[in-house]
Amino acid sequence: MKRYIFFFLSALILMSFALIQNKKITLWMIGDSTMSVKQPKALPETGWGMPFSTFFNKKVTVDNRAVNGRSTLSFITEGRWKAVYDNLKAGDYVFIEFGHNDEKLNKPGVGTSIDQYKANLAKFVTEARLKKAIPVFLTPIARRNFIEGKLVDTHLGYPDAMRKVADSLNVPLIDMQRKTENLLTSLGEEGSVKLFNHVAPGNENYPEGKKDDTHLSPEGAKQIAGLAAEGMRELNIDLASCLRKK
Repeated sequence: MKRYIFFFLSALILMSFALIQNKKITLWMIGDSTMSVKQPKALPETGWGMPFSTFFNKKVTVDNRAVNGRSTLSFITEGRWKAVYDNLKAGDYVFIEFGHNDEKLNKPGVGTSIDQYKANLAKFVTEARLKKAIPVFLTPIARRNFIEGKLVDTHLGYPDAMRKVADSLNVPLIDMQRKTENLLTSLGEEGSVKLFNHVAPGNENYPEGKKDDTHLSPEGAKQIAGLAAEGMRELNIDLASCLRKK
């Protein structure tokens, strides 16, 4: 009898382990246009969250809720954060990248002070953790802003504010600003053009052409997504084990 009980308990443990191993994880992405999924009319502009979903194995479902033009404030007031919060489950991840629009203080309902930005970030963290989800911060990616051959930051202290919230609340942080600054600097002013949405005249969506040093090209999005994956491995978060092999 004891032998049968032993085998039964062993089988139960193995089944439980298998269920844990096969548990699906949702990676929620909240942020702005640099991360978002683009409408066909915007192509070839590409958010880095689009190729990022292909970096994972089948255990992970990426739900990219980033939207053009949104800040921490407008993402909350428009009910977009509530829609994510209501669907969070234990073990999910929330990747949080804002800053490009929070810094636009001349846009009511969008721009935020540094203190408000920090409070909004803390709200995302606290509420995600209430659902036993795992928040991860990503500082905003760098704009291609070269002055006299040198890359110059445009983010007005918002990335540093995110770093401070990450430190105070013990939030894993992938420093996308510094990673993208290093990438752009290594490529140089001309070499980095290929990462951004520079389109020659005659394009179906941009008949007059486009020179956009904030939003990414398909190649740029893929490279930036690679930097995010690199950051996951550096943090050694559990989700990194679900990345496909290089």
